[in-house]
Amino acid sequence: MNDIHVVTGAGPVGWTVAEQLAEQGKNVRILTRSGSGPDHPLVERVKADVQDAAQLRDAFSGATAVFHCIHGSSYTADAWQAELPAADQKVLAAAGGAGAVVVFPESLYSYSEPGRPMTEAGPRNATGGKRGVRTTLLEARNASATDTVSVVAGDFFGPRVRISHAGERMVPAVLAGKKVWVIGSAGQPHSFTYVPDLATAMIHAAQTPSLWNKVWHAPTGPAVTQRQLGTAFTDAGGVAAPKLAGIPGWALSALGVFSKDIRELAEMLYQFAEPFVMDSTASQEALGLRPTPLPEAAAATVAWWRAQD
Repeated sequence: MNDIHVVTGAGPVGWTVAEQLAEQGKNVRILTRSGSGPDHPLVERVKADVQDAAQLRDAFSGATAVFHCIHGSSYTADAWQAELPAADQKVLAAAGGAGAVVVFPESLYSYSEPGRPMTEAGPRNATGGKRGVRTTLLEARNASATDTVSVVAGDFFGPRVRISHAGERMVPAVLAGKKVWVIGSAGQPHSFTYVPDLATAMIHAAQTPSLWNKVWHAPTGPAVTQRQLGTAFTDAGGVAAPKLAGIPGWALSALGVFSKDIRELAEMLYQFAEPFVMDSTASQEALGLRPTPLPEAAAATVAWWRAQD
C-alpha cells in the first residue's frame, strides 16, 4: 500500500481519526499493543509498542502522515514524564525517516495565562506537574527536524469518550437522573471540544503542508458551564434537567491527603474554579472548519452512550 496514514493508539481520538480517514477512502494502519481499532476494510490493525523503535520503523514504512494519539498509562505526572517524551521522540525519529508529518492532539495544560481567553499565540510556558510535561512535549516538537502539527483541544466529549469530565462521570449519570458531583464550580464557563471535530481538524492539518510546524486549536464551540453541558445531554436524551453540584477546592485538597488520584485531579482544579476558555477563531479560519453545534454533538454523544446499554 502507498499513502498510508498511521495512527498510534485506539482511544477516542485515535479511533475517531482512523474511522474518519477510512471513510475518506484512505489506507489506515492503527498501532496498539492489543491490536484493537475500527473494523473497516481500509484499516489494518497492528500490534506494536510505540516505545520500540524497530517496530515503529517497520510500521511507518510507506506512511505520509502519523497521528500520534497515545496517552499515559495513568493520569499522573510521574507516568507522563516517564512515558510520553520518550514515545514522542521515537515517533518523531521513525516518522522523519519515513518522510511523514506527525500530528499530535494536544491539551490546554501548557497555557501559562489561563485566566484570559487562550489563543493559538500562547503563551505556553506552564511548569510543574502534568502542565510542565505538556510544555516540554511542545518544546521538543518545535525543535524536531520532523514536520509536526499540534492540534489543541479543550476537555473531550463525544462518542467513545469515557475517561473525561464530560464522559462516564457525567453523561450516563445525568441520563439516569442521578446527582453528579463535578470538580470546581458547575457555573463557570469552560471550553469543551467534541472529539469528531478534533479528529477532522487533525486530518485536515496533515493534508495541508502550509499548516505544518504550528500549533492550532480544534474548532471548539463557545464555552459553557458544566451545568449547561449536562443540560445539553438531558435535552438530547429527553429526560429531566441534570442534578449537578460542585466539589470545592478545599474538599479536594482534604481528600487528596489520602488519595494520589485525587491529588492529581486537584492539580487541574484551576480549570474549573474560574473561567477556562479557549478561542479557536483563528484556527477555524485557517482550517476552513467550524465546530459541530452543541445540540447536534450532544445528541450524537447520548446516542452512543445509550447504544452501550
